[in-house]
Amino acid sequence: MKKIGIIIGGKSVEHEVSIITGLQVFENIDKSIYEPKIIYIQKDGKWLFGDSLHDINNFKAKKFEDAYEVLPGFKNEKLILYPHPELKTRIFGKKYPAYEIDIVFPAVHGTNVEDGALQGLLQMNGIPYAFGSVLCSAVGMDKVIMKKVFQSCNLPIVDYVWFYRSSYEENKVKYIEKAENIGYPLIIKPANLGSSVGISKAKNLDELLFAIDVAMSYDRKIIVEKCIENVREINCAVIGYENDLQTSLCEEPVGWKEFLTYEDKYVNRKKDSSESKRRIPAEIDEEIEKQIKDYAMEAFKAVDGCGNARIDFLLSGNNIFVNEINTIPGSLAFYLWEGKGITFKKLITTIIELAEVQHKQRKVNIISYDIDLLNKMSAGGKNK
Repeated sequence: MKKIGIIIGGKSVEHEVSIITGLQVFENIDKSIYEPKIIYIQKDGKWLFGDSLHDINNFKAKKFEDAYEVLPGFKNEKLILYPHPELKTRIFGKKYPAYEIDIVFPAVHGTNVEDGALQGLLQMNGIPYAFGSVLCSAVGMDKVIMKKVFQSCNLPIVDYVWFYRSSYEENKVKYIEKAENIGYPLIIKPANLGSSVGISKAKNLDELLFAIDVAMSYDRKIIVEKCIENVREINCAVIGYENDLQTSLCEEPVGWKEFLTYEDKYVNRKKDSSESKRRIPAEIDEEIEKQIKDYAMEAFKAVDGCGNARIDFLLSGNNIFVNEINTIPGSLAFYLWEGKGITFKKLITTIIELAEVQHKQRKVNIISYDIDLLNKMSAGGKNK
């Protein structure tokens, strides 16, 4: 039985959202073929391991009785969780064990974990992991780079400008003028966050200045986009690898305006159930649906996606714009697959199987080229 390490948390503003996603994966994974364990990266960067991490009530109480700090190690394509050297040798009469993970399932969101940083650690050490590569994860997180990649693939996107925080602080007039040339209303975002954190709408100069200040507190890169009014959001998921892809049903969030705030998505929905309603399948024309699904697959391939991703679209009349791709979507967007007969359990299994396919592809690559270069160098560092 393969051991699956579900990594959650991280030094990210989307830390809590990740906990929800990871525990949903733990509850729904096929335990007849996999042995899942939660690996919790705390906000201070410490890694915790223990069965108490499998219960969301312990996260609410911030109390993990049997959890202990571990350090990641790597051997024979396995992630090894070693007890921290400063721990006492025993807990509850038992030794702290080292634990081997066969496949890592990142259920993480946001900077430092979803953006390629965690994937790089795993990939460098030959550990199989779910979802996209370092490149895919990085491109999917950075909205500026993402849009440039989509543009290069002739995917339709809204007008935008972007700038660095340092450049804006040196010449505010220049970048305000660029933003206003797009035309109000505008949407202002940090380039490297999700879950609507730090996103604002501006209808005039005062709101624009305030929105940029908010976004700059979260990221050094800021993106300003044209806000399409009277627009509909349509979302579609893609699963697969390389050219073997399939699309989910399309959804339309009910009550969606230009964007939902973090509170709308994860807090207020408990107070007003209308915020959490989804229309699945979305009520759109067949031709529009087909075009959205085609764009979704092209966007997935553009970032070299793997596993499951959700692509978000803006629909204005018959005009379709690719908004963004979520390379590790919250809740894995399982609700988009249920109407196609793919259960949450089957979806997780497929993602893990694709992780193994991706890993096998990497192993085919030559990673060592032995030409005895060091012995061909002189003392001064020049080739002989």
